Amino acid sequence: MERLQKLLSQWGIASRRHAEEMIQAGRVRVNGEIARLGQKADPMSDRIEVNGKLIKSSNRPEQIYLLLNKPAGTVSTCSDPQGRPTVLNLLPASLQSGQGIYPVGRLDADSTGALLLTNDGELAFRLIHPRHSVPKTYEVWVEGKPPENILQKWREGVILEGKKTLPCEIRVLETGYKGDRATPHYGECTLLEVILKEGRNRQIRRVAEQLGYPVIQLHRTAIGPIQLQLPQQKLLPGEYRHLTAKEINFLQSQ
Repeated sequence: MERLQKLLSQWGIASRRHAEEMIQAGRVRVNGEIARLGQKADPMSDRIEVNGKLIKSSNRPEQIYLLLNKPAGTVSTCSDPQGRPTVLNLLPASLQSGQGIYPVGRLDADSTGALLLTNDGELAFRLIHPRHSVPKTYEVWVEGKPPENILQKWREGVILEGKKTLPCEIRVLETGYKGDRATPHYGECTLLEVILKEGRNRQIRRVAEQLGYPVIQLHRTAIGPIQLQLPQQKLLPGEYRHLTAKEINFLQSQ
């Protein structure tokens, strides 16, 4: 027997956190009774209903693991109350409904690049839990030319909302001018490679702003060893690919 929230996430019905919210809202029943948080069930012998719909073990969807090149302007959610396009809107209709796919973690609407999507709720739960620290690699254009002492301060950690960020890796990839004289960001700027092992809300943007070198563009290029761009396959913004067996094994080992 397994806890209901774990079963629902394994079935691709919802992330574990969302499943807990569904249970607390009384939307889940076991053998005709409203379920309680923490309750265990056996899908082979218990009658489990979500929103009045019977969940059958034979209906468990095939587990799907995707890597998306998120374009700017899309939100990393399954739906948006403001009506903005979501990352699910970029998938074909066959993957948008009935498969239980949702993004693992988030990139803010203005940021681009590598984003995982899956219906493996247990895997998603592990990857977004604070105790896991899969490194994520970003290419970040910032205004100006931050000196080495500022970069070192960033590497060692900066206080955000009373808590110091974890140490990170930073190196300069390029310096120059970005945009044209008609854009608000025209001027000297620097391209940094930033590798983080944590993912606090808009962390890179907030730290860069605090240090006096605001972000112009932010693009995630890799999640652990999972590269957005492969020699044999280039993902354009809005395109996705299925993860390889090796990449899936890496994520499952975390």
